[in-house]
Amino acid sequence: MLKKRDFSKKIIKILSERPAVSVSELEDKIALDKDSQYALNRSIKGLKDAGLIESVDSGQNKYAKLTKEGKKKANSLKLECDNAIVSNTWDGFWRIILLDMPEERKSEREALRYLLKKAGFTCLKNSVWISVYPFEHLFTNIKKDLNLSTELIIIVTDKIDESTEKEFFELCK
Repeated sequence: MLKKRDFSKKIIKILSERPAVSVSELEDKIALDKDSQYALNRSIKGLKDAGLIESVDSGQNKYAKLTKEGKKKANSLKLECDNAIVSNTWDGFWRIILLDMPEERKSEREALRYLLKKAGFTCLKNSVWISVYPFEHLFTNIKKDLNLSTELIIIVTDKIDESTEKEFFELCK
């Protein structure tokens, strides 16, 4: 039987694939027996209490959907997933992310820094992160999901100056 935590991760993964999912569909995808039904219900309650999902009642059906915090958690889980490992051979492209979040969005800024580190980015300056790993698509989705149109800039290039390249490889040692 899956543990409550495993149910929570599975629920977040399912909800990250669509805007909303009916609770009955979650039950069909996850719950196998009476015990797992109980664990599923406890996991849904725990995720709601943690502010990661919210319920939407259409009158005919109950739906669950990720909150803003839930989307952050889903992105974090994608990076932790074993099958999410990206190629460790460099394709010749640099991924540069400029992150400029105001102080009132400090918790989001810290969450993004955590994700950048998990994705193998190195901080060159306070708001400049660089990597050789192809995670730019993940951060493009994060940018869209969290409405960071001007706070997050993603650059993919095949050229950077020699001294920056040298500094990057020194920091990665």
